[in-house]
Amino acid sequence: MNYPPKHHQEDTINHMIEVIKTYPLATVISVNNNQPFVTHLPLIYNKKGKLIGHIDKHNPHAKLLADTNEVTLIFSGPQCYISPSVYSTTQLPTWNYIKVHLKGNVIAVKDELKVKQSLVDMAEFLEVPEHNYKLTLDNSRMDGLINYIVGFEIDIIHWEGKFKLSQDKIPRDIENARTELIRANQESIKSFLNKVF
Repeated sequence: MNYPPKHHQEDTINHMIEVIKTYPLATVISVNNNQPFVTHLPLIYNKKGKLIGHIDKHNPHAKLLADTNEVTLIFSGPQCYISPSVYSTTQLPTWNYIKVHLKGNVIAVKDELKVKQSLVDMAEFLEVPEHNYKLTLDNSRMDGLINYIVGFEIDIIHWEGKFKLSQDKIPRDIENARTELIRANQESIKSFLNKVF
């Protein structure tokens, strides 16, 4: 049996790519001798359909990402509690969310110039749309940084989208849940930051 139900599964690759591009901080999971390694890293989806990234070489997870190993990746989109009060029909409380789960094979990038180029590409992607900062290959700090990171690419071998967005409700309630997802995410970020900063 597939879970979540079919109406909460997203099979459109381009929709999953949009999640990756919009929320590039991935949860990267590797397993070695039954011990899980979990690290949060920004990964960029490139034109070749691969994910590129790098990790601090002192992170214990780095060794697994420097060898050819399979990884599981989770990209998390917006999520929130949906109160029955937002619906126009009688419902129970629920939680809506967007997640993309991937499996892939890690390939270490040994070429320093290629690793530097991946850093340039990542900065260029993340600076959109204003491009207030431009990282260049000849930046003097790159030569020092390259000694402390491990670069890698990930070939994606399995895609799974989990978009639980009240799709089983009537159109008006689907739209109400969408509006609540937007409102709740904006409010929760503001509230959280006001509490911790």
